[in-house]
Amino acid sequence: METNNNYNVPAGFNPQTGNDATVPTVAMSSAETAAIAMAAQQKAVVEARYKMALARPRDLDMVRQAMLKDASRPSFASVAIYHKPVGNGVEGPSIRFVESAIRNMTNILTETSTVSEDDERRVIRVAVSDLETNTYFSQDVTVTKTVERRKLPQGEKPIRVRANSNGQPIYILHATDDEILNKQNALISKAVRTLGLRLIPGDLVDEALWKIKQTMAQQDRQDPDAAKHRIIDAFAQLGVSVEALKEFVGHELSALDPNEIQLLRSTYSAIKDGETSWKAVMDDKAEKEANANEKQKQAATPTSAKKTEPKKAETVTEKAQTRNDKKSTAPKAQPTVTEAEVVEDSESETEPEDSDMFA
Repeated sequence: METNNNYNVPAGFNPQTGNDATVPTVAMSSAETAAIAMAAQQKAVVEARYKMALARPRDLDMVRQAMLKDASRPSFASVAIYHKPVGNGVEGPSIRFVESAIRNMTNILTETSTVSEDDERRVIRVAVSDLETNTYFSQDVTVTKTVERRKLPQGEKPIRVRANSNGQPIYILHATDDEILNKQNALISKAVRTLGLRLIPGDLVDEALWKIKQTMAQQDRQDPDAAKHRIIDAFAQLGVSVEALKEFVGHELSALDPNEIQLLRSTYSAIKDGETSWKAVMDDKAEKEANANEKQKQAATPTSAKKTEPKKAETVTEKAQTRNDKKSTAPKAQPTVTEAEVVEDSESETEPEDSDMFA
């Protein structure tokens, strides 16, 4: 049987590879290939983390023991609580505390990703996940790429100028890469602390904070001078002098009591974590003193007013009584008699005489 090899082969068809050159092929760019590979890698990493979390679940008793162990270390306890001068003062666990608690909790994932960016700001999404319970919290933070200066550096051109509360000009300039990075790290740390506290049991946090205060109180009792010197040295690294600390506490540092030592220590932690600044602390102190003085003045004003009220009431009463007395003592007005009534009366008086006469 003969084989007929005279069949029509389409133009562009390669019998060896089977590829048809007439069918258009879509070329994938290197960027798309890298994105697909990165997505697949990220998916594999997440799946591996969840598998490890389910294979090694946390033990809350071990978590509690680890947190109390950290709280017993003076070096950790000294930076584990912050104090922020807002209203009557806000105190809570610092960023260092939450980072330690997340590590002791295990199976908690923290992630950051850039959502958007332009010339003046960068938006970063911070996410914290519990891999065991599949609990997820996220928060977007905005990192500004500008800084404000009271004085315009020579050769610098400001982006724009605004006036502060005193009417003085404030120059808004482009921030350097280091300034942007410092801002970004501080904002991410604050977001991780806020989101991380949602995943840590509150009773463990409260017990650890109580242990931290006990640790620092015991150390302060053993050597108060050493505690005072450590605080002075720590603030010196922030550029805060001894005179400024005296102004803050209102007396000599040699007379610091344990509560003031703890206040200075937590204030230092807040400044170091970027929660506040020394200027903000002193401004808040000055505002509270001004409000206290104003309240004292207001408290003194109603007292003097109350003292004068009875005198005014007596004066009004006396005036009313005087008017009543004048009315009672005034002579009564006699009724007015008309001319007709007079004539009528005179006629009535003469009538009896006429009748006698004609009788």
